[in-house]
Amino acid sequence: MSGGEKEETDGRPADRGRLDKRRAIVEAALRVFAQVGYAQASLDVIAAEAGVSKPTIYNHLGSKEKLFRYVLTETAARSNAKTLDVLTDFPTDPDRLRPALEDLAAKLVDCYCDEQSEAVRRLLYAEAVRFPDLFDAVRASGPNQFTEALAGRLARLANAGHLRVEDPVRAANQFIALVYDELPGMSALGTRPLDPAEVAEVVRAGVDTFLRAFGTHKEAPDAPGPAASGASGGVSG
Repeated sequence: MSGGEKEETDGRPADRGRLDKRRAIVEAALRVFAQVGYAQASLDVIAAEAGVSKPTIYNHLGSKEKLFRYVLTETAARSNAKTLDVLTDFPTDPDRLRPALEDLAAKLVDCYCDEQSEAVRRLLYAEAVRFPDLFDAVRASGPNQFTEALAGRLARLANAGHLRVEDPVRAANQFIALVYDELPGMSALGTRPLDPAEVAEVVRAGVDTFLRAFGTHKEAPDAPGPAASGASGGVSG
């Protein structure tokens, strides 16, 4: 891009090209880091994967360590933006809470089981000793924000009488755990495909358990026979 062209268009094509190149570097770096790990990854390989020169990586993002940190925090932030979108249509006063929670859980699981999200999660745990501060940074740019947003939704549902929640943040964390925490083991940390039917069953069971713990009589899941009355009694205290 010539200096004259940049000036003629207010710099936007040049800026867009720079952003596109940076994104290509970030996505290539994530693939390489995920495949071979931080220690074995080289900037030469990442540059070749991104279709840029090694000096271009230095100009955009600096050393391998700086690149690694940026890749994980930036990818987590982008993934979190997509995850927060699942709350956009979540009603604060639904007529039927269970379908709303199941829909939320299914969309949340789709986001959490996204290939890039799983890659970040594996790298974060694998390099926790080398980069002990990075875990907190990634959590701050990703999951913690979603948990706070979900907690706000649950608090409003509780205020409307649809849930009984004393600690919305803890309830949000427990909801996420109930509908997701089985899946990393089932997918070997995202390295094996998940059976959609099994995922749906995890989601359904997780929402059931959540409603038994936090639901009202009206919202608690129905179950046949003594189990239903026992669960209802447990919820009502």
